[in-house]
Amino acid sequence: MSNTPLTNAIIITILLFFSCLTVGWFGSAHNPQVGDDLLAFFEKEIVGQIDGSNPYDMAVKLFANNLEACILLFLGGASFGILTIFIMSLNGILIGAIMEIISKDHSALFVAAALVPHGIFEIPAFILSGALGILLAQSLIAEWYGSGDSADAARVFARLFLVTVLPLVAAAAIVEAFITPIVIHLVA
Repeated sequence: MSNTPLTNAIIITILLFFSCLTVGWFGSAHNPQVGDDLLAFFEKEIVGQIDGSNPYDMAVKLFANNLEACILLFLGGASFGILTIFIMSLNGILIGAIMEIISKDHSALFVAAALVPHGIFEIPAFILSGALGILLAQSLIAEWYGSGDSADAARVFARLFLVTVLPLVAAAAIVEAFITPIVIHLVA
């Protein structure tokens, strides 16, 4: 498998994610109610499911939640990429809105401390999962037109997912549960 299609899919996914992150940031700044609604959704659906008092339990739940999102990003390619694009966009908008809300009450250093330690693993996992979803969609379209084998391509993409995304998600969960709170405490 050539890296050119993967590289192109990663570039597309990065552009989509950061464009939506920007939309979320500016949308929340322009209409604070939208940001508050997104934050309430995030707190109810994500944070509300995670017990922050036990870092081991927190790591397991973060791992499960982020792995589920990455699997949906990857397998969303079977919807010809529609689900992949929707989930990637929603994540970008949500993160951008939350960053804008947090930045109102905290310094840029605090926002970075809350995101960077685990984000250096988590965001690449999301990006790569989205890129694999785009490649899966492209392989389905190629098979539709008689010039590809999407089942064979899916096996290759799944192997890449297991070898790269799974460890990134595990590292992100461990760092978010054990290291990010320490970094936030040092900055705050």
